Amino acid sequence: MNFLRGDAHKIYLRLKRDPKTIKESKYLRDIQEIRAFYQSIDSDILKLIYYRLVKENNGSGMIPIYVSSIPFLFLIFSQNLQSILFVEGSRNWMIFIIIYILGITFSLFMHFREKAWAASHIEIIQDILKERNDT
Repeated sequence: MNFLRGDAHKIYLRLKRDPKTIKESKYLRDIQEIRAFYQSIDSDILKLIYYRLVKENNGSGMIPIYVSSIPFLFLIFSQNLQSILFVEGSRNWMIFIIIYILGITFSLFMHFREKAWAASHIEIIQDILKERNDT
């Protein structure tokens, strides 16, 4: 049942498999590059980047709003939609449902992936600013 545990556990298992190569791991390489880039930036500019990333993180909620509003749009056009989808012997309804589910799945996947990356960048910037304030 490891497939239900999520990416964090999968990364942990892969890193644990060979502890000697953790520093060269592809899972950490991206984060190291991001951190090194942000460390090279002046604190005032880094704060501006932080504010922008917080905005992006909070603004990425548009996809769930979009996904949840589509059924209401279908409700408005339900008469026309029924006449197109449920024609005798037609499989239009199946094609429509498959495209709709794939679209929602892709949108939600992209939404949570974007939120995760924004959260990572925000945490890295916060840590760098905190380290600079402590010294």
